Amino acid sequence: MLNDLKFQEVAERFMQKHISVAPMLDWTDRHCRYFHRLIAPSVWLYTEMVTTGALMHGDMRRFLRHSDEEHPVALQLGGSDTSDLAACAKMGEEAGYDEINLNCGCPSNRVQSGSFGACLMNTPDIVRDGVKAMRDVVDVPVTIKSRIGIDDSPEYTFLEDFVGTVAESGCDTFIIHARKAWLQGLSPKENRDIPPLQYDVVERIKDTFPDLKFPVNGGIRTIEDTKEKLELFDGVMIGREVYQNPWFLREVEKTFYGANDLLGKEEIIEKMISYIKKQHELYETPMKSITRHMIGLFQGVAGARGWRQGISTLAHKPETQPEFLLDIMPR
Repeated sequence: MLNDLKFQEVAERFMQKHISVAPMLDWTDRHCRYFHRLIAPSVWLYTEMVTTGALMHGDMRRFLRHSDEEHPVALQLGGSDTSDLAACAKMGEEAGYDEINLNCGCPSNRVQSGSFGACLMNTPDIVRDGVKAMRDVVDVPVTIKSRIGIDDSPEYTFLEDFVGTVAESGCDTFIIHARKAWLQGLSPKENRDIPPLQYDVVERIKDTFPDLKFPVNGGIRTIEDTKEKLELFDGVMIGREVYQNPWFLREVEKTFYGANDLLGKEEIIEKMISYIKKQHELYETPMKSITRHMIGLFQGVAGARGWRQGISTLAHKPETQPEFLLDIMPR
């Protein structure tokens, strides 16, 4: 458990959280988060979803590994068994994560077969019990990430029942992707685009539960989008735009956090070179596993194509040294 000073520090950082980078499976691994943190010192970062099964029966240390520089950072869990969720939340806190988030929004076949992710919206009592069990063993915040509904669920009453039931656990923060999740007929990729965005449903649920916090996720791609949503909701979570155009985070830092003393792109590349060397030394991490997250760094800049091609063709070669990143950097 956290001491009083540490708990206060975590609580204050959590309450100040307004903008975050969404948990994205296969994308927001620890290398990606380290890279994003170099660009943006203030935004809240999330791990990709880590299943309770992986932590309970796999290499727990590997799955929970992260750098001190990533903070503030949240661990997103995928699972439905109450005791497993509690045990894994405790692992996450002990590993140093600042928040535990339960995935109730992923529609992939993998989570459906395990009866978690978006499937959990059909069983709010199970989510409530799981969240309570997690809250009973950790001091860091426990939050939910969900959709507005699943399949042909009623447009509003389904979400109202879900939030109302889960809130009985003491959970006060629901990060809502303002689209439905279709468990049948749409792929995970299609689920990110085809179901229409319905921010009005999230506005309504916020009005119904004024004592709870509702950050919103989905379709936010510009600074103006971010400003607009921050006026309506308790926070903004940004996904694909940040991954594909990571320098967008620089605009976020300057606009919403008043940051000025920030690293330039060349400085960031130099720090990533050092990071690549350290990760290879400690864990024999292939360079390509890290540089793949950097491909979008120069999006929209002259020379971006050469940067992308250079990473794609050189990073996997055993003779390539990480300093090649400086050689291919657009000038």
